[in-house]
Amino acid sequence: MFTGFTPYLPYAAALIIAIPFLVLLRQFVYSYIKLKNKELKLLASQSSGENRTHSYERMTLFLERIKPSNLVQKFDKNLAPHEFLFLTEKTVSEEFEYNSSQQLYVSRNSWQNIVESKNAVVALLNKTYEDLSQNSDLDDFKTVFIMNYVNGEDYIAATIEDLRRETLLLS
Repeated sequence: MFTGFTPYLPYAAALIIAIPFLVLLRQFVYSYIKLKNKELKLLASQSSGENRTHSYERMTLFLERIKPSNLVQKFDKNLAPHEFLFLTEKTVSEEFEYNSSQQLYVSRNSWQNIVESKNAVVALLNKTYEDLSQNSDLDDFKTVFIMNYVNGEDYIAATIEDLRRETLLLS
């Protein structure tokens, strides 16, 4: 009765022995893939958090650079006020464009405050230039520019404080 199956007995025994090993191997591979997926998700979330933190740092640095007290220290002292105005506006615009990709990582409200701060500095530069007489030199321009900023609302400090609060909420 079993004589027809006799040649197949070694194969059947090998199959019976191999099935548990294949099942265990499958479970191991499945667990390994699941663990690697969790690891990738964790790394992605850490990377995203680092990108956000880095963005807040870069935008804070940008705001510090466009503070009038820092802007007046740039460029040659022998420039005419209109040359200083042109170079300063160009520098602020270039720095803003360089950092514009950071809007992907900061909140919409923060980005709007950053844009408004940049625009307010540029507007203050132009207003100061328009209010000065044509005979004024660069030192007069810088002094009036800083005084106009000091006497007005400190929108840059307020924006930096908002960025600081958001960074703390992210942590």
